[in-house]
Amino acid sequence: MSDVRRRPRHVWAKLLLLAMVCYFLVPVWWLVVASTKDAPGLFAGSGALWFSGFHLFDNLGDLFTHNNGEYLRWLGNSVRYAFAGGVGCTIVSVLAGYGFAKFDFRGRGVVFALVLGSVMVPLTALVIPTFVMMSNVGLTDTIWAVILPSLLSPFAVYLMRVYAAVSVPDELLDAARIDGAGELRTFLRVSLPLMRPGVVTVLLLSVVGTWNNYFLPLTMLSSSKLYPLTVGIGLWSQLASSNNGGGQSLWNLIIVGSLVSIIPLVIAFLTLQRYWQGGLAVGSLK
Repeated sequence: MSDVRRRPRHVWAKLLLLAMVCYFLVPVWWLVVASTKDAPGLFAGSGALWFSGFHLFDNLGDLFTHNNGEYLRWLGNSVRYAFAGGVGCTIVSVLAGYGFAKFDFRGRGVVFALVLGSVMVPLTALVIPTFVMMSNVGLTDTIWAVILPSLLSPFAVYLMRVYAAVSVPDELLDAARIDGAGELRTFLRVSLPLMRPGVVTVLLLSVVGTWNNYFLPLTMLSSSKLYPLTVGIGLWSQLASSNNGGGQSLWNLIIVGSLVSIIPLVIAFLTLQRYWQGGLAVGSLK
């Protein structure tokens, strides 16, 4: 009887999950389909969710050659910002979170409370003060105006602090210190392998956050040569809306460019997801 009663619940749960999957995949499907259409087919008004002609490679060729290949330049900028900001933010967050979790120093509670409180501050509220600070030191309209603010993430520090406190037993650290290992060696050889799933999580969140950042580079950069993809595609969108940049043909470039812009993130997730599967206490019994 219990199995019979549970079966309808399982059916409704599966239907709900199926509806959620469709909700998230339909926009991606539309983006893929729209990327294969030419300008007349894109604005035909019928068959928006199905293929009508295949012009993907033509659209890609136009995308990469438009305006002397400025899309490729924006793509390279996004890769540079995401790599430098993501890796730098991960290093800072892991070290800070590990320090908060495993070291007892004066003022630790107050400092961590400030870090935790800054999580509640919207990032957009900090853009203007950051711009003023960067302007005072002469770093606006440079790559450092985008990279340096991306190195700090209070949420990532909080996440690593919680993860390090749970995943790294104090007994392992004490055993390593008794064996004569210094703090740096203990961190690199004992703690860091146990924190690997958390480190990968912070890395992905940082890379995605920097890759999708729009307001910060829009405020900091005035030269289009330094734009990332988010700001560059936004510029094309403004030109297409005002009919000054090619009208319908420019909308094709915007859609295809949006499709290409998500491919590096998909590759990053598929490449790094296997590191989440490791045991959290690998090597703790050695």
